[in-house]
Amino acid sequence: MVSGATVVVKGVLCLLACMSLGSWTIIFFKWIHLSGVRRRAVRDLAEFDATADLSKGVEVLRIAIKSPLYPIAFGALAEMRQLEKTSMHPSLLFRISGENLQRVLKQEVDKQLGELAKTLSFLATCANAAPFIGLFGTVWGIMHSFHSIGLQKTAALAAVAPGISEALVATAIGLAVAIPAAIAYNSFLGLLHGIETELNIFSGSFLNRAQRELPWMQGAKAKKN
Repeated sequence: MVSGATVVVKGVLCLLACMSLGSWTIIFFKWIHLSGVRRRAVRDLAEFDATADLSKGVEVLRIAIKSPLYPIAFGALAEMRQLEKTSMHPSLLFRISGENLQRVLKQEVDKQLGELAKTLSFLATCANAAPFIGLFGTVWGIMHSFHSIGLQKTAALAAVAPGISEALVATAIGLAVAIPAAIAYNSFLGLLHGIETELNIFSGSFLNRAQRELPWMQGAKAKKN
């Protein structure tokens, strides 16, 4: 059926084949990557909470292999160093330090999620566009079949059925591309939501420990000074 299709239908099928190859490649590697990130996030969060103080917790994350939490901690530490170097009054420093750290932690979490979500837009494109691309091939093939009916001056089923069946292959392949892409995309969104939860929990834990353990972030000590 494919060999007897028109050039346009063959082009549509080639495009769908490329989309299918790309989506399955992304599905395979993204599933491994996101599953590993979530496992490491859960593991590293537990290890961070089990440490005695903030510095030891950050060191545990630093030596962990590909920890998704360390870049967040690193960004927060960089902001804390900048705050420590300022010559603000302690009360003012106390007031803005928590807000600054919250913003930095949120920015780092968003940055991590943005990196993890790369290439997912291609799966969404395949899920939405592949059926319509296949339908275009089908419509074109049916138009060609009706044109053949006019040339042959016969509407016999034997004359039009092969062309119509060749055209319908494009719609079937379009659906075969779209359905796995849609399922994978929604599954990856669920994985990303789980990872985001772990990263937000870590951000809250990091901020709480910083406010408990660092003198310049403690309001009572700031007021005494």
